[in-house]
Amino acid sequence: MWGQVQGVFFRDTCRREATRHGVSGWVCNRADGAVEAVFEGASDAVEAMCAWCESGPRHASVSRVEVIEERPRSESGFRIVAYAPE
Repeated sequence: MWGQVQGVFFRDTCRREATRHGVSGWVCNRADGAVEAVFEGASDAVEAMCAWCESGPRHASVSRVEVIEERPRSESGFRIVAYAPE
């Protein structure tokens, strides 16, 4: 996600939303000012998270979201990480 997405509780709110939707994965701030996330779970839950990312938390201003489908990695739980795992 790009825009005003750091310093607005994006990661913590994303973690809470993912947990509410039963989605596993992670979220992190990137050095370029963007936020990156991986969502795994039921397709409707993942779609709901992607839709949530379009606006993010109350003080965010999301200008762009890029969605890339990948093979599931068997993530367990949802966590905030310092750097995107390889």
